[in-house]
Amino acid sequence: MNYLGHAFLSFGDTDILTGNMIADHVKGMKALQHFPEGIQKGIKLHRKIDLFTDTHPANQRAKLWFRETYGLYSGAIIDTVYDHFLANDPKHFPSEKQLFDFTQKTYNQLSFNQQYLPEIFSSYFPHMQQHNWLYGYRMLPGVQRSLTGLSRRAKYMPPVEEAYNIFIAHFYQLNQCYYEFMDDVITFVKVELTTL
Repeated sequence: MNYLGHAFLSFGDTDILTGNMIADHVKGMKALQHFPEGIQKGIKLHRKIDLFTDTHPANQRAKLWFRETYGLYSGAIIDTVYDHFLANDPKHFPSEKQLFDFTQKTYNQLSFNQQYLPEIFSSYFPHMQQHNWLYGYRMLPGVQRSLTGLSRRAKYMPPVEEAYNIFIAHFYQLNQCYYEFMDDVITFVKVELTTL
């Protein structure tokens, strides 16, 4: 899952959300001690979600369409396109307004914990808010922007235009993979939250 997915899977808890959103910028177990317990739980949850996502059969299948061109980056591409499907999932966001309201609540919660945001996250968080990246996943240009951002961060990733073309060509199959995965990851996270 990408930003929207991790935010959604925090189920409204401010500290879990913060840890879940910043986890990619917190390396190793030792770094956890700099954060309050709730944020530590969010970081650990993010790592568990990533492992579950990487090994889920539906996602293994979805990666096949991207693997020849993008290799190990296939997983990150799937994370991005799944945020598009989540943003348009009527089960979780029945209207554009509900998605928009969710994004604003997410930014407010992250702002509440501003002091714990790593420097890198803090540097792009204002852009995330200003351009409402989380809401942007709802539209296809938002997917393109997110893939472009991924390619900027991933030094050796091939040009992303082909990834977008593959996404469009296999849109319905990828959407089916998303649906197969989503119910499972929600169940998984709810169980994990009771054990962290």
